Amino acid sequence: MSRQIALLIATCFGIGDLPKAPGTWASLAALPFAWLILSSFGLFGLLAAAAIVFGVGWWASSVYVKWTGAQDPAPVVIDEVAGQWLALVLADPHRWWTWAVGFAAFRLFDIVKPWPVSWADRDLHGGLGVMLDDMLAGLYGVVVLAAILLLERSDYLR
Repeated sequence: MSRQIALLIATCFGIGDLPKAPGTWASLAALPFAWLILSSFGLFGLLAAAAIVFGVGWWASSVYVKWTGAQDPAPVVIDEVAGQWLALVLADPHRWWTWAVGFAAFRLFDIVKPWPVSWADRDLHGGLGVMLDDMLAGLYGVVVLAAILLLERSDYLR
């Protein structure tokens, strides 16, 4: 029973089984939940939610990896949810473009995998490796969003 629960969580209730771009679909599915959490509980609420999903995802993806033997199986997309939420902690619920930037920056860094994202993806194994590279991509994403928000408030864009 716990393996079935882990598989459901790891694949985000089947999103990971989609034939094309399951990570992107999981990131898109994460957006309305992020908006709801951020609107209701603020940035610390979304940060806490990302941390909780990271912990639960670590467990679920560890079970999935152990069950399948694959190191970073494509159907595991809970990592995209946690990373996407981290990338969006500074998004403004009333400004759509902040969501677009957070989404695009996270997907870019998750796909391109600059260091240390590439290190975590390549050298860490098991559930931690599955989860950590996306959290690092999310960290890059939130830094990009923060930089753009700072530039928006400065004289550079006026």
